Amino acid sequence: LMFCLKEFLLLIKAASGEMLTLLSFAPAEELYVSDKQGSDVDGDGSEQKPFKTPLKALLFVGKEPFPVIYVDSQKEGERWAVISKTQMKNTKKLFSREQMKNESKEKKETEDAERREKNLEEAKTIVIENDPSLPEPKTVRIDKLEALREQRVKVFGWVHRLRRQGKNLLFIVLRDGAGFLQCVLTDKLCQCYNGLVLSTESTVALYGTVKPVPEGKQAPGGHELLCDFWELIGLAPAGGADNLLNEESDVDVQLNNRHMMIRGENVSKILKVRSTVTQCFRDHFFSRGYYEITPPTLVQTQVEGGSTLFGLDYFGENAYLTQSSQLYLETCIPALGDTFCIAQSYRAEQSRTRRHLSEYTHIEAECPFMTYEDLLNRLEDLVCDVVDRVLKSPAAQLLYDINPVFKPPKRPFKRMNYTEAIVWLKEHNIKKDDGTFYEFGEVDVLMPNVGEIVGGSMRIWDAEELLEGYKREGIDPTPYYWYTDQRKFGTCPHGGYGLGLERFLTWLLHTHTHTHTHTLQETN
Repeated sequence: LMFCLKEFLLLIKAASGEMLTLLSFAPAEELYVSDKQGSDVDGDGSEQKPFKTPLKALLFVGKEPFPVIYVDSQKEGERWAVISKTQMKNTKKLFSREQMKNESKEKKETEDAERREKNLEEAKTIVIENDPSLPEPKTVRIDKLEALREQRVKVFGWVHRLRRQGKNLLFIVLRDGAGFLQCVLTDKLCQCYNGLVLSTESTVALYGTVKPVPEGKQAPGGHELLCDFWELIGLAPAGGADNLLNEESDVDVQLNNRHMMIRGENVSKILKVRSTVTQCFRDHFFSRGYYEITPPTLVQTQVEGGSTLFGLDYFGENAYLTQSSQLYLETCIPALGDTFCIAQSYRAEQSRTRRHLSEYTHIEAECPFMTYEDLLNRLEDLVCDVVDRVLKSPAAQLLYDINPVFKPPKRPFKRMNYTEAIVWLKEHNIKKDDGTFYEFGEVDVLMPNVGEIVGGSMRIWDAEELLEGYKREGIDPTPYYWYTDQRKFGTCPHGGYGLGLERFLTWLLHTHTHTHTHTLQETN
């Protein structure tokens, strides 16, 4: 490294050892500052990107001698002027104070670091042991602890929250997915090395006695764990998940850290409600005599418009991610009668609304020998029965935690033809996401603040009419021979529907889809 009066030269030896590259860096001979157009965040001190304050210019240089500093000129027709001696003198005073402040801060940080290092070294000498004279603990989930009060237990989990009170007291809120538990560590348990470095999202095993919380105090479940021993299983980085994101983080940061965000109380509640709602849909169908099928999601046919297909190469042939399992459900009804499936569907449309996902959970059903009125009755029964089941489940409290004003739908649903529906929606000023009114062909089962959550219809069951439909839509009927056969070998009037689970949850919880979708990548 060679230093000269006006520049310094940095010699870098290439990896091959055969070539030397010469880089020249000259200190700035002048810097520009503009109170009107400058920025202390984005500026670099050039005439094109000036700083906003003279102090930033001096801090940028770091030490004397300082270059010539130009500021906004007060003269007509002149852009820049050399900074006045008085202003430069005052700025140097501010610079000196900042330096002293920084030096004091650095000194304190160094002392704190040294003190912490010393404490950590001393903590390594503190050893905690599992007392063999204590009863053997029973390993248990947090949600099963109430029946084990006054008994010694062992609980695994993640450190959800952590608060130190002096040297001898450490409070932990433990999370295991089933619930939350307040835990108290005292003396050596929090003074040992692992106790000092412990951070949120670390995984631990805590041993202790379950005690009801004292009168007037609150804790999850009404009890806490007084620990007598603990083990560190997986140490998280200092600061835990807060270093990645928090509630103030913008949407992009939240979506990019979805894997951590689901650990939060609100999003985890949404996922738990989602799980219960999915179960309630299944329970509804089974209670009504439906059979569940598992159709393929890699297909060679289309159900919706071809523009929304995700295409891929299937061993030299065209294949697609499914848009709907309707055709497979229809194929199964001659063998099974009423059928349903809960599977993924995909739509390759560049929609940027909160109601559209490129991948979503599709709840679909098909039923033989039914009328249009039967179809409407089944849809109404589906929505009301599933909501009723959710409200009778343990997830009901979570639902009301998220959406305290939720009111279940009342039967009968309002039914009207398209013409009446369009008029009714306009009279009540109900619009789509883009601010326009619904048009003919866009209305099915509508929910407040969500729009359509169910699309259904009676299906074409005449073979000739189906063939005419292929022709009208420009679809080659050859790959659909198996679907056409359903109209040849014992056709019947039948109907079905599809419901988007994410939209149903949006209505249930009054949240946007980006807060609870199961996938990490979506169109929002």
